[in-house]
Amino acid sequence: MRGRKADRMLVLLMILWLLLWGRITWEILGIGLLISLAVWLFAVRALKYPWRRELRAVKCVPLALLYGLNLLWETLKAATLVAVLAMKPGANPEPVLVEFHSGLRRDALNVILANSITLTPGTITVFQDHDRFVIHALRREYAEGIEESSFIRLLRRFPQ
Repeated sequence: MRGRKADRMLVLLMILWLLLWGRITWEILGIGLLISLAVWLFAVRALKYPWRRELRAVKCVPLALLYGLNLLWETLKAATLVAVLAMKPGANPEPVLVEFHSGLRRDALNVILANSITLTPGTITVFQDHDRFVIHALRREYAEGIEESSFIRLLRRFPQ
């Protein structure tokens, strides 16, 4: 039971439990959690499931939620800037390509950063290779300071 597929077995067992019931109540959640925990403990003891990896993943949940809220906030701010630019008579976008290195060692974190940049209005990740990025921005000021953006600061807090 080793490998990436088994990393989040407890969560997957709980999701399976909820899907089988088709509705959520406090009783279903409580019983499902107990049964999922029992199956997970069996897997840890009898099948030698590496539970330390699971614990590491659970510790990242608050940081992942914080990152999601930050992504939502940055997307709303950028959407407002792009909308103002689009509505302003005579405003020209002046697009620019910017290259930078994120400094993140894990490829998964770099992919999350690339997707976050693309989700943010006014910027697109044109190229990403490990920690090297090429970003297209509608205006130069949209890409200024991207090397030390809130996305990168939060992603550096994840286990490298």
